Amino acid sequence: MNIKNTTLSFFLLASVHLFSQETVVNKDVVRVETKLSYLDSIKKTFIKDDLASCVDSLWMKELTNLDLYNNLSEDIKNINIDQIVDYELPTALLKERLAAMDAKSPFNIEYNQGLENIIKSFLKNRKKSFERLMGTSEYYFPLFEEALAKQNVPLEIKYLAIVESALNPKAVSKMGATGLWQFMYQTGKQYGLKIDSYVDERSDPLKASEAAAQYMTNMYKIFGDWDLVLASYNSGPGNVAKAIRRSGGQQNYWNIRKNLPKETQGYVPAFLATMYIYEYHKEHGIVPNRASVKHFETDTIMIKKQMTFRQISDLLDVSVAQLQVLNPSYKLNVIPFYHDKNHYLRLPQEKIAVFASNEDQIYAYTQYESDKREKPFQIEKAIVAKDTASSIQKIAGSQTTYYKVKRGDNLSVIARKYDVDVADLKKWNKLRSNALAYGKSLKIMMGQTDVATVIKAPKIDPVPSAIISNNQRIVASEMKANKEEKTKKIAQSEAIASTATAFYVVQKGDNLGSIANKYDVTVAEIQEWNHLSNNYVQLGASLQVVKKALESKDELASGAARKDIEYVVLQGDNLGNVAKKFGASLADLKQWNNLPNNSIGVGATLIVAKDELVINTNKATVSSFKKKTNIAESSKKEAIDYYVKKGDSLYSISKKYPGVTISDLKKWNGIRSEELKPGMKLKING
Repeated sequence: MNIKNTTLSFFLLASVHLFSQETVVNKDVVRVETKLSYLDSIKKTFIKDDLASCVDSLWMKELTNLDLYNNLSEDIKNINIDQIVDYELPTALLKERLAAMDAKSPFNIEYNQGLENIIKSFLKNRKKSFERLMGTSEYYFPLFEEALAKQNVPLEIKYLAIVESALNPKAVSKMGATGLWQFMYQTGKQYGLKIDSYVDERSDPLKASEAAAQYMTNMYKIFGDWDLVLASYNSGPGNVAKAIRRSGGQQNYWNIRKNLPKETQGYVPAFLATMYIYEYHKEHGIVPNRASVKHFETDTIMIKKQMTFRQISDLLDVSVAQLQVLNPSYKLNVIPFYHDKNHYLRLPQEKIAVFASNEDQIYAYTQYESDKREKPFQIEKAIVAKDTASSIQKIAGSQTTYYKVKRGDNLSVIARKYDVDVADLKKWNKLRSNALAYGKSLKIMMGQTDVATVIKAPKIDPVPSAIISNNQRIVASEMKANKEEKTKKIAQSEAIASTATAFYVVQKGDNLGSIANKYDVTVAEIQEWNHLSNNYVQLGASLQVVKKALESKDELASGAARKDIEYVVLQGDNLGNVAKKFGASLADLKQWNNLPNNSIGVGATLIVAKDELVINTNKATVSSFKKKTNIAESSKKEAIDYYVKKGDSLYSISKKYPGVTISDLKKWNGIRSEELKPGMKLKING
């Protein structure tokens, strides 16, 4: 036992020693100082304000939560005020309280069974909702009362905003009514509220409240009764006028209520019930939530340059949610800058102080953020040394145009049309292959040359001599390298051109006569070279257009080069019919073009023959397939018969007879499909 205790004590002492060593080592670790961002460097210069933020996150959540608006709206729309509600509120006591409210209000607050039912329904089902609403109203009600008092409108109208929007400035109804006072688009415009892509003043608490007060004033001049004014605010003055006529000229809301739209029938009772609950919330045990900020604790500042909420949030350490609540009229979280109209930002007062004290730095940061955005393409003039100015004159005057790829186009055709190189086309459009998609727009820089690196600078700044000297050296080396590259590109272009003209693909509107004239040959020669029995040519078919005089072996051998034959895929093509056109197999096409499967896209360039003879002439570059020559020679021989064996196919048989294609076999033997049966007799060289 003593040995065990001694061993344990020794182990603990060793552990303490090791731990202390590790602690010392960690203290010696060198801390790398993080480089400050531009935003941090701007904020470091701010004059700090020690006042804490007066808006907490919970209150922000309450103001931006639309659940209360949706629930209250459904209640008012669907509530049956004629249904008795079981709630402990004596009718006599309610009558007494309503009479007291009526004495202090210009509204006709008279007891009736419908009003009692809706008051009891709210007290039974919506106590928690009203606790939240009373907290939010501490921010909005002073603002409403100010606007209503200016127009001499009863201050009780402030409760209407609860019925309309549940005090949510971002509330939008199914019909499109927007904001605290739920203005429709046309009504908002009628009352001077500005609505554009950036701003919707229907959500501006101040301006929308002023418009609502003006509307109430105008409607009171018409009806002379505040209950009817409320009804007209919900359903429109036209519906109220119809209800009055249908009621035999009666003008009391409760007498015409049944002739109003269903939603309006519960609208005024909901307003009066809300007023009652606010007035007697203590008696019913409703404890209002308290807002952490009052309207008088905020202030506004005019914005002199367009800013986003995200930029303001980063600079002032104010959450975007808080900015949205305080500035609900900005639809895209952007405060725009118009030369003919001012826009204001509302912030807690201590943040206004920070903004006002650091305006220059704040606008410098927003300009910095704006400059980082991608700008539209612009051609800028370059400043270069005098000795090299002439060599890059084309760059300064270059123009950019766009070409839409049409059916049958390929890079070679487009390059020749605009007198540019295929390599340049691929570089300008970031193309990795020669494939072109039908309908694609290609950028073409007219007059552009691959000359030197150009040093861009503002026009007003002189170029230092050291830069000019360095630029001269760069231009000289680049010109030498580009000269070699240019020679290589010319050779490549010639090779592409020879390939394009060596084998002609029939285009829309072509016939044998037009093709013969194009290549200075006869129709009969084209028919002979391509084994055509009539003048019909299929759109997209490939025709040999070599002159008869060049078909001898001696002339083919002189000046001949071996090139791959390419074909541009047309609409409706597939790998199978391309293989048939050129007498090649699917396996060969896939191998030559590195195709993983049989899929090909319109505009793609395919190699359809490998290492074929190409001969240059004065007029054009033409090609002749070696197997076509073999056909010409073998055509002089007599036809032979071949009997199909087990496992044979048209492709395998054509390979046994050089120069014979699958199309030839089908034509000679009058067969349409590729199905063969053992013992079947085929005519060769017929």
